[in-house]
Amino acid sequence: MNKPKHLAFLWDVLIMASTSFGGQQVHMALYLERLVKKKQYLSEEELFEIHALCSVLPGPTSTQVLTAIGLKRGGTSLAYLTTLMWISPAIFIMTLAAFGMTYLQNKAILHFVLPVGVGLILQSGWVMAKKVINGPLYVLILLITIFIGILFPNPFIFPLVIVLGGVISSFNYKLFPRQNKHKMVIPWANFHLYWGFLVLLALLGHFTDYFPIRIFENFYRNGSLVFGGGQVLAPVLFTEFVEFKHLISSDDFLTGMALSQSLPGPVFALTSYLGVLLMKDYGTMGQLTGSAIGALGVFLPGTFMIFFVFRIWSQLKQYRFIRASLAGIQAASVGLTGVAVYAFMNPIIIQGDFIALGVILITFILSQSTRLPSIVLFMMALMAGFFLG
Repeated sequence: MNKPKHLAFLWDVLIMASTSFGGQQVHMALYLERLVKKKQYLSEEELFEIHALCSVLPGPTSTQVLTAIGLKRGGTSLAYLTTLMWISPAIFIMTLAAFGMTYLQNKAILHFVLPVGVGLILQSGWVMAKKVINGPLYVLILLITIFIGILFPNPFIFPLVIVLGGVISSFNYKLFPRQNKHKMVIPWANFHLYWGFLVLLALLGHFTDYFPIRIFENFYRNGSLVFGGGQVLAPVLFTEFVEFKHLISSDDFLTGMALSQSLPGPVFALTSYLGVLLMKDYGTMGQLTGSAIGALGVFLPGTFMIFFVFRIWSQLKQYRFIRASLAGIQAASVGLTGVAVYAFMNPIIIQGDFIALGVILITFILSQSTRLPSIVLFMMALMAGFFLG
């Protein structure tokens, strides 16, 4: 293990974890800029290939991409350290935010945070589209994805449209050279951990009725079955903990969701915030345990899955239709970015909030035409909310 190089890589991951705002679409643009163009840890083609692979897996896509890069560069140890370095700042901040909830009664200070986040997602989608939409076929996949995603706003549709994009582009397999095929050897250990934990937690929760185990099962199950990033996870958790089980108030949940958009790191760190609120009757140590339960529960299944799939990826790529499908998966992923932008903008348009629409447009223009860090844009949004709210 080349320690100096790996330490430099981990430092870059920590820097990104502390400065990346806006969800997986924005994270990918940041990876492209820092990991590919600036540091050359991997090629642009390798990054998009890993992203396409992670897009068809359940769990936090941007986290899985970094885990896979760590696995590629330094094996299992570096992969786990990469994941830990990436998620820790967001978990720490969201935990503090949950403890400080009582001091954040003026929700108006977050009014401009969401529009800035939408503007950054829009700009990141634009950057990605220029990279991966290379021909009429991929424009068609992009439009089909946006149409289906808007017509059927269901989180279970997302993996289907990504697979559909891959299937459509796989018909271009003749454009790819043949490779000598070898018998596949599949290490099943991490896949067994993935589903084994799911079954074990379900059984333990059912037979013990112990609250911390039950919420661990809730988070792990959602982390195992949700595709499409934090914007998909949030409504699923809202349905479970607010509307169905009535364990968290709507205001507290929506405040946490807005905070997760305005803070750096993976949006999935929202679960740490929710874990603290869920364990509020168990004292300070219980709430800290709730934060750990929320984070571990939602990030663990995706980690197991990427460890399993990435280790057989080089074997899968020997098939031409698999390699041909990647471009379609990437085009569909960009299409889902458009769906996310629509989902966020639709209520703003319905409410006639032209100021928020203006903030989205200004954010897009500034992030596209300047090198202004996203943290500056979010700080400006918070200040505007504080003084104007």
